[in-house]
Amino acid sequence: MIAPETTLDRFCIVGAGSSGLAAARRFAEAGIAFDCLEQEADLGGNWRIENRFSSVYASTHMISSKRLTEYPDFPMPDDYPHYPGHRLVWEYLDGFARQYDLRRHIAFGTVVERLEPLGTGWEVRLGTGERRRYRGVVIANGHNWDPRIPEFPGSFLGEALHSSAYKTPDVLRGRRVLVVGGGNSGCDLACEAAIHAARAFHSTRRAYHVLPKFFRGKPIDACNELLLVCRAPLWFRRAAAWVVTRLVLGPSARTGVPAPDHRLFEAHPIINSQLHHHVGHGRLVLKPNVARLDGRRVEFVDGSFEEIDLILWATGFQISFPFIDRELLAWRDGAPDLYLHVFHRDRDDLFCLGLIQPDSGQFGLVDRQAELVARYIRARERQTPGGERFARERRAASPPLSGGVRYLDSPRHRLEVEHFGYRRLLERHIARLAG
Repeated sequence: MIAPETTLDRFCIVGAGSSGLAAARRFAEAGIAFDCLEQEADLGGNWRIENRFSSVYASTHMISSKRLTEYPDFPMPDDYPHYPGHRLVWEYLDGFARQYDLRRHIAFGTVVERLEPLGTGWEVRLGTGERRRYRGVVIANGHNWDPRIPEFPGSFLGEALHSSAYKTPDVLRGRRVLVVGGGNSGCDLACEAAIHAARAFHSTRRAYHVLPKFFRGKPIDACNELLLVCRAPLWFRRAAAWVVTRLVLGPSARTGVPAPDHRLFEAHPIINSQLHHHVGHGRLVLKPNVARLDGRRVEFVDGSFEEIDLILWATGFQISFPFIDRELLAWRDGAPDLYLHVFHRDRDDLFCLGLIQPDSGQFGLVDRQAELVARYIRARERQTPGGERFARERRAASPPLSGGVRYLDSPRHRLEVEHFGYRRLLERHIARLAG
């Protein structure tokens, strides 16, 4: 159990999901004292479906494969499928916490109400009114919890749910369902509606590249990883993905899935082997962007309209940290301006973990972030040359994190990183701080 005393020799880690657990493991390993404060009744964050702010639903599976998602030094079990469901992912996170004895550092049911900087350290105000002083803060509570719902002219008189509130297909049965949003969650929910709803429609602002989950029995992200390891240039990886997609899914026009208006990787690709199937069978009708809501009728920008009983807004999440003033994170263009999406430009006592949207799995990348933060804290304590050098670098502009890709201007890409180059960059910094 965590002692409640006020202290300045400890860090406060906010959140015990996959990012908070990575921070806890690396801080414990480095001998950095900390408390981990979690508002839910158990660990796991988004991956524990019972958690109040979890956005997973009954059929949720990982989009990235297990080997490109797992923490280093703690592989997912061999008997896990390539794309585990949410319950298996939670069991994996629970096993990670047990492996590194992390639960003893976590205070469950503890709401962080406010973070305020002091002359030295931070004051952390809890939901109970208790105030604690900490040496520093690691924000690791995730950014997929504050629903973003678009505004359209008119009003809708049917039922509307954000995807984060959707849990089981019972709500779909016997109804005409419109899923709005073209990300991976939107496409997965559209396929679920195609199976369970009386009629299913899917509205997106643009068409996206759709990649199959497997090629010759191998997860598609593992195929791409092999090309990255072999240092294949971007043009070659795009060409290889085009060939694989044509072989597995065929030309999209043949099933009625429209061709995208951008090159592969310029927007987060859709990893889905079922979308073409349901469109080709007439179970899912694709629609352009919504133009207007009129009672139970939804009009689209092409002039068509449909009678709808239920709208599922699969429109993502706002980046939101209500417990800290925005200026303290130097917000710019809709997101905090942090070096490598982790380090505050001026403060050595404020860090964010997991504030990325990678093109592959996240757990391993956040582990590298956490290791780098722990190494940096120790280097600053010891006043090493490496620590001083990194302190200067973090005040400069972040290096390119896109792997040469020019992302489309969209809120979903504000935190986008190309995972392979980003991981190598973190590992280089870790190695330099170890010296």
